[in-house]
Amino acid sequence: METGSVFQSFRKGGSVKPDRFSEGSVADIVKRYAKAAGLDPEAISGHSLRAGFVTSALEAGADLLKVMDVTRHREVKTLKAYDRRAKAFKNHAGKGFL
Repeated sequence: METGSVFQSFRKGGSVKPDRFSEGSVADIVKRYAKAAGLDPEAISGHSLRAGFVTSALEAGADLLKVMDVTRHREVKTLKAYDRRAKAFKNHAGKGFL
């Protein structure tokens, strides 16, 4: 398995630069595409990608420890904060009987 940054800069010729994107650069890109998709860019950040990965992986039945390995979380409690499934029923009209 190769390691390295997922988001890296490119030169004009298409070769990959050795430096990675900053967190701010990733957030700017995510917000720009969110806006283009008609979403509120203020409600989305670069961290939304991480939360989306965690939520999707766990929803698909991925092993919790494997998800933690990918995200480099050391504590289940920390990973749990990224799982958006638990928030789906927050303030839901039927939460008393669900």
